[in-house]
Amino acid sequence: MNKSNLTLRLIVLNFLEFAVWGAYRTSLGRYLGNIGMGSYIKWFFAMQGIVSIFMPTLMGIVADRKMEAQKVLSLCHGIAGVAMAGAGFYCMGAGAAVQFAPLFVLYSISVAFFMPTIALVNSVSYNAMSRAGMDPVKDFPPIRVFGTVGFICSMLTTNFLHIDGVAMQSSFAQLVSSGILSVVLCCYALTMPSCPVDKSKKSGSLAEAFGLKAFSLFKDGQFAIFFIFSMLLGASLQITNGYANLFLGSFADVEVNGVKVFADTFAVKNSNALIAISQASETLCILLIPFFMKKFGIKKVMLISMFAWVLRFGFFGIGDPAMPGVLFFIFSCIVYGMAFDFFNISGSLYVEQNAAEDIRSSAQGLFMMMTNGFGATIGTLAAGAVVDACGVFDNPAAWPKAWYIFAAYAFVVGVLFMILFKDPQKKAAA
Repeated sequence: MNKSNLTLRLIVLNFLEFAVWGAYRTSLGRYLGNIGMGSYIKWFFAMQGIVSIFMPTLMGIVADRKMEAQKVLSLCHGIAGVAMAGAGFYCMGAGAAVQFAPLFVLYSISVAFFMPTIALVNSVSYNAMSRAGMDPVKDFPPIRVFGTVGFICSMLTTNFLHIDGVAMQSSFAQLVSSGILSVVLCCYALTMPSCPVDKSKKSGSLAEAFGLKAFSLFKDGQFAIFFIFSMLLGASLQITNGYANLFLGSFADVEVNGVKVFADTFAVKNSNALIAISQASETLCILLIPFFMKKFGIKKVMLISMFAWVLRFGFFGIGDPAMPGVLFFIFSCIVYGMAFDFFNISGSLYVEQNAAEDIRSSAQGLFMMMTNGFGATIGTLAAGAVVDACGVFDNPAAWPKAWYIFAAYAFVVGVLFMILFKDPQKKAAA
């Protein structure tokens, strides 16, 4: 197969994969708030973490032992797309009488089958590149960047496309849009090069497939600290995904002397576009990681990430949609790249360099499970409890209090990590 042609096909694959997610991930909270389900936001976003604990592994086992990976990818997107579109059409039909149970069930089915597709897209891409004589380590990152581009494009479409005069970021249309894109990818996945099933993997135990051997790393004190803090930091991941858009939208009703002073500001009317700066920053910060790793080392890069979360939340608490307050929102989006990328990538490198070779892949899976599974789930539910306790749905002026609590949490985590975790480079030199 022509390498240029394959590269283009993989770019489309990765673009569509993350466009499916970007259609609703940062804007769903605002829609739920608008239909009176603000107190349920935590459950919708926690579900992404819950299914991430086991569904990627289960679908990975199917792809390894039963069905070619590109077919599993197609199946997952087919189910996810139909369920998400079904959720959108249910909301369209229900109007102002949307009920939690049917919407949540359809949404949960969708994310349960979507979350495994992120790893499956990687598997399909790596397989195709290897068979074409390409180097995945060298050639895949420039292709993967188009996934983030797809996420941003989908966010901007959700922001600027209006259905019946209502912005998609405030409408059920974002769910329909995501579902349609997922069905398109369901069909497109079947055109990808075949991924042969490895029959030899059938002899492996289910415990090995789930990477349970990696839990032996908890016997190592520093690894135990690392994984515990991975979970604690993972608790920050979903907070702004779930609440930032709703928070920005809440300024539309703020009155000063009887005048809604923020209703027509860019940050309120185009909140999803503003938040898209976060994803752009994420893309750029990936390029800075080699320099920071060489200059500061793994521990300091991890600490930069942790204290970037303090700024991420703190700037939201300080800012407002008018000038100059909106600059704090922009700063919050800029530091997100460091907050998200620096720990995820440096943490992955720490595992790669310090875990035994025979459990290295399992250890990477455990790292992801602690951050995106347990951490994101616990953090989302805890954040929801904080938001509810602050009473932001009855009193939007209470939002800064919630953001400061999140910032204080991130600060405490950062300080404790700085004290308890030993720099592996200094440890090796000792």
